[in-house]
Amino acid sequence: MNFIDFSNPFLQLAIKIIVVLLVPLGTLPLIIHVERRGAGFIQNRVGPNRVGPFGLLQPLADVVKFMFKEEALPAHVRPFFYFIAPALALLLALLPLAGIPFFGPIEISGVQVFPEIFRTELGILYVFAATTLGPHALLLAGWASNNKYTVLGSIRACAQMMSYELSMSSVVVTMLLVYNSQDFHVMSAFQNNTWFGVVPMWGLFMQPVAATLFLVGIFAESNRLPFDLAEGESELVAGYHLEYSSMKFAMFFMAEYIHVIGLSMVFIFLFLGGYHVPWVDLSSVANFVPLIQVASLLGKTALMIWLFIWVRWSLPRFRYDHLMKLGWNVMLPLSLVNFVITVFYLYLV
Repeated sequence: MNFIDFSNPFLQLAIKIIVVLLVPLGTLPLIIHVERRGAGFIQNRVGPNRVGPFGLLQPLADVVKFMFKEEALPAHVRPFFYFIAPALALLLALLPLAGIPFFGPIEISGVQVFPEIFRTELGILYVFAATTLGPHALLLAGWASNNKYTVLGSIRACAQMMSYELSMSSVVVTMLLVYNSQDFHVMSAFQNNTWFGVVPMWGLFMQPVAATLFLVGIFAESNRLPFDLAEGESELVAGYHLEYSSMKFAMFFMAEYIHVIGLSMVFIFLFLGGYHVPWVDLSSVANFVPLIQVASLLGKTALMIWLFIWVRWSLPRFRYDHLMKLGWNVMLPLSLVNFVITVFYLYLV
């Protein structure tokens, strides 16, 4: 590696961008395949099993289909905004990943390298702010499609976002008080400790109420069942992406899964120890620590994605008024009460 000048910030940035783009985009076909097979398993039916061994090539066949499918442009849409909405959705889904570290800082050729594209000690605040921008692309898509169903779907997405982001913000502030830092690396190091040498000091065990509220919130934030009211096929035909087809629809599809990956990683850093491995002393394998940390983070992310899949194919869709009541009448008061209790506890201790 000595022939690569890691002191060059532009080279570092280029490598980080390539990695951050390849990881989510490269794993999307696998995630889609697991979801389809998982749906078949949960609902006692056969998933994709024809294209390739065990149906593994079905996602690639779908990519080819989307790429060569005829582009349709409805006459009633607003063309400029109609075309940029899918690209904006994909860009906003990738944006949070720029601030999430896949492993701890390492030293290469005498240069300390951080894995984040956008390195800041306010990492969690940047990432959380970036994740909240996603519904803006859905609002643009619904308005640009100029269809009553798409407009209703985009309005639902924004109302849903506002309802659940308040409680999620309260949870994030609560955890920042616990960790006394906004840096992902500091939060992950804090959770690498244990109680009595057995129980990891994960945010999940320190703040189980906050973890539950945030978990429900990320389901709503990502518009996944049972909170997919922005799409609501039985009510809105297809919601905000009703007028989209071929690769434009595929970009919305990709953005949803990438959004799930980003939110899962935020949950992991807040409540599941980040990239650290519990009960394992890595001092004897110092050269492999970054690889082990990457494997740990990706493994936890895979479990979180499976939870999304499990919930999607197990629970029915909420009724819209129930969705709003849960956000305003249950989650927001609980998050505020939990915040106040945490503040008093930290002040007294």
